[in-house]
Amino acid sequence: MRIGELAALAGVTTRTVRHYHHLGLLPEPARRANGYREYGLRDAVALARVRRLTGLGLSLEEVRDVLAARGSDAGRELHEVLTELDADLARQEDALRGRRARVRELLELAERGELPAEGPVSSELAALFGEMARAGARLPGPEPAMAAKERELLALLETAAPARAGREVVAALGVAGADPAAMDRMYRVYALLDELVEADVDDPRVARAARAVAESVPEAVLEAVGGAPEGLPHGGHGGHGGEAGGGFAGEVFADLAPAQAEAVRQAMRLLVERAR
Repeated sequence: MRIGELAALAGVTTRTVRHYHHLGLLPEPARRANGYREYGLRDAVALARVRRLTGLGLSLEEVRDVLAARGSDAGRELHEVLTELDADLARQEDALRGRRARVRELLELAERGELPAEGPVSSELAALFGEMARAGARLPGPEPAMAAKERELLALLETAAPARAGREVVAALGVAGADPAAMDRMYRVYALLDELVEADVDDPRVARAARAVAESVPEAVLEAVGGAPEGLPHGGHGGHGGEAGGGFAGEVFADLAPAQAEAVRQAMRLLVERAR
């Protein structure tokens, strides 16, 4: 057989056969006088086995190990590789089931019209965002820009924070967000922070906004971050905090107007005193 006939018989391409030659997975037959390789039944059997092994999901390196084993070691090597492959496939199945469940959850939110623009997020955070949207709709005028920024930071918190800490904060926020009166107060806080966009840092409204931010933080949220207000965002729900400086906290403060950043710093100090 010529290489094309061998490849067709095994259901692969001639390029694949040449690649297997290059990797040493398939012995390369000697060339005839006319320069062509001549393949026989043994070559077809060997190529078919390589294809069966790769079809199971074995890497080419694993296939090489299986083919290199001889005698009783051959069966033992194949058994070990298949055992590892089975465990890996089981992990992939678990991960795939989890991903599908997550996608179905998001689809259900979309079908109910509850999938937020900041999604995908957890159903708990989506519910909180829904409460925020309803609170915003109850107020006159457009939604405060700080509310939208808050949602972005909460989505980031859910992604970047340690899993347990993120879930605890979101759960605490969900309890607070379920109270329409509390959510209306939060939106008044967002409005106060919006007013500081063009203000000077010594504007009297800065201290007023700082007190409002500190007072709006529920005890359950403080407990979720271990009493450390460094874990709270500017609107009083939960996400960044910290003093202006390097790293993530510095980037968050840099994204605020100077008077807004000062209000958040003052609120942080008030929360530290409250936590004591």
